[in-house]
Amino acid sequence: MRLDRIFGCFKGLATGDAIGKQTETLARSGVLRWHPAGITGFEGRPGDIIPRYVGNRWREWRIGETTDDTEQTIAVARAILREGKVCHEAVGKELLQCRKSVHPGVSMWTFQQIGDPARVASGGDGCGAAMRVAPVAVLHGSDRLDELIHGACESAVPTHGGPLAISAAAAVAITISAALDGKPAAEVLRHAVEAARRAGGSTIASSIESIHADLSRRGGLNADEIAAQYFPNRPENIVPLAIALALITESAEATILLAANVGGDADSVASIGGAIAGALRPETVNQDWFDVVESANGDGLLEIAAALATLSCATASRPDTGAARRSC
Repeated sequence: MRLDRIFGCFKGLATGDAIGKQTETLARSGVLRWHPAGITGFEGRPGDIIPRYVGNRWREWRIGETTDDTEQTIAVARAILREGKVCHEAVGKELLQCRKSVHPGVSMWTFQQIGDPARVASGGDGCGAAMRVAPVAVLHGSDRLDELIHGACESAVPTHGGPLAISAAAAVAITISAALDGKPAAEVLRHAVEAARRAGGSTIASSIESIHADLSRRGGLNADEIAAQYFPNRPENIVPLAIALALITESAEATILLAANVGGDADSVASIGGAIAGALRPETVNQDWFDVVESANGDGLLEIAAALATLSCATASRPDTGAARRSC
């Protein structure tokens, strides 16, 4: 059952990444301009260039192709599998090999220009750390909060050392871990808020609480309303919105479609939310969508997930080191 949840997590993550890429950076009005009927899945033939990316100077993204969200998740997983633990220098070595979405103006560009795998970033508060933290969640159970927070920090600091980034990464790590442990959504939410507070302050924790509370009171979730109030263009909205959508809908497919139709940092919201909901309810991942993703990318994602599952069984017997009490 746990392996099914782990597979659901990684399928939801990659599928959300690819579906969400279709509308990344667009305002809600821009989503509707390109897709008047809204996003209902992959809008076109798998492998074709997504129309709005034709002639893009950095990359002509294709339908079904995953982005840096999945690429960096795989990088963290490979580092963990090689070391048997989360070590920022090992993560850094793998991140230096990443090629997607590496261009001036993003944290990964700065990191790769410096070229030091042992670098510890002094700033950086985007969601890049949160989007790649799922392997840390697989490694440690939700009863090992100290190690989850420490692991989230170690996987973050090569590119993102700011408190918002680390707090968000810790919240996602414990949220996925608790979902993998089969805990109910309400308990998963409590874990997320606690981890965010302990990892870096109250900003992300308060946003998780307030966005979830507001959206859960509504009779239904509407992309227009979500975009108007919680447009995902800053860390305080991106990760809390992903967590809220996943825990309210308890559906990877519904979470991914809502994120894609809202726009903004749609691939990250859909990827993070898809990972959480896929872990919570693996049966809600759209298998047809994942088949497209698997065919388009050929990155051995489920083999990597299975290897992490095996490693996590060995790790479960180790004593909790309390690593998060030390500065990472």
